[in-house]
Amino acid sequence: LHEYLLRGGFLVVDDFHGSVQWAGFMRSMQRVFPDRPIVDVDGQSGVMNMHFDVDQSKPIPGIMALRYGVTWEHDGYKPTWRGIYDDEGRLMVIINFNVDLGDAWELADEAWYPEEYTALAYRYGINYVLYSMTH
Repeated sequence: LHEYLLRGGFLVVDDFHGSVQWAGFMRSMQRVFPDRPIVDVDGQSGVMNMHFDVDQSKPIPGIMALRYGVTWEHDGYKPTWRGIYDDEGRLMVIINFNVDLGDAWELADEAWYPEEYTALAYRYGINYVLYSMTH
């Protein structure tokens, strides 16, 4: 994974929530890049406005959370995007923390899943694909 990312690869990490899952992710990612910081990715970064300007304040809930009428899981209340950059400033890893884009894509054709979440998740996905192909 280390070599793949340094040679131009792009990794999307999705669907994990709260402090316990974050700690597990950090343990694994630090084995891949022990000396690279994980930083917040804001709306000014190229990936967040590659084609669509996306609203990073909106949560995109997974199926289990939404069934219980909430948009969060565990103690992961705030949707956060983080990343790992290479030495030239190219985003190699985008981390969708407290967000579940995958469920929004999977459930796009389900009438009960809110369209606003699916539409936003597709915008993120399109931005990610375009960014990965051009950087």
